[in-house]
Amino acid sequence: MGDTKHTSSTEGVSDDVVQFHDVSLDIGGGRRIISNLNMKIARGETLVLLGRSGSGKTTTLKLINRLLEPTSGQVDVEGTATTQWNEFALRRSIGYVIQETGLFPHFSVERNVALVPRLLGWNPDKTKQRVNELLELVGLEPALFAERYPRELSGGQRQRVGVARALAADPPIILLDEPFGALDPLTRAQLQREFSDLSKRLGKTIVFVTHDVREAFILATRIGLFKDGALVEICTPDEFGKSAEPEARAFMVSLN
Repeated sequence: MGDTKHTSSTEGVSDDVVQFHDVSLDIGGGRRIISNLNMKIARGETLVLLGRSGSGKTTTLKLINRLLEPTSGQVDVEGTATTQWNEFALRRSIGYVIQETGLFPHFSVERNVALVPRLLGWNPDKTKQRVNELLELVGLEPALFAERYPRELSGGQRQRVGVARALAADPPIILLDEPFGALDPLTRAQLQREFSDLSKRLGKTIVFVTHDVREAFILATRIGLFKDGALVEICTPDEFGKSAEPEARAFMVSLN
């Protein structure tokens, strides 16, 4: 359904949709915030990036859609280095959901969700049909919510709109940066369950950042554990629960 395609051929690309090749990122003063990261993200998996605040999770996410570029090494998306993509085409082909959604307050729900399809030149009828499909998918009745504005929605409803907007152009990759972190515990738990079910139905490649190990266990196909800018463990939730890695053990203790 999505209309954006990169100009380079992706024929023969492996099932690893995203690959990090010895990626490091330095900032001012010589401070290194990502160090020698090697990681592959498989097509259709939900990889949860777990770690404490400042561990490098969000930085890693932003390297995928080229909001940041590595100081050294290379990030490939669909077999092409992010630095070789047109940055706008790359971002339009990757859904992105952040905490508090980043919705435009002066746009209606319908206009927020339709943003990327309109940028891609979809015709109005196709766009409206897609918006209605997605609002229903995330549990918001179009007749009730399409004409509302973000200020008229609850926090949980705004997050649903944010997810719908990220899915609008049917991108193969969805990035989510602690999207439920600001919600109350009951709403958060409900959205976690709903998103887990939704991700299984959609078959997208999902990268989800959190510092909540419970959330990681609910959502993840695999968990990538970060500490001090380094990936110290990447494994299934079952393997994570048995890991001898000290940082993994610390998170497991926190479950109690």
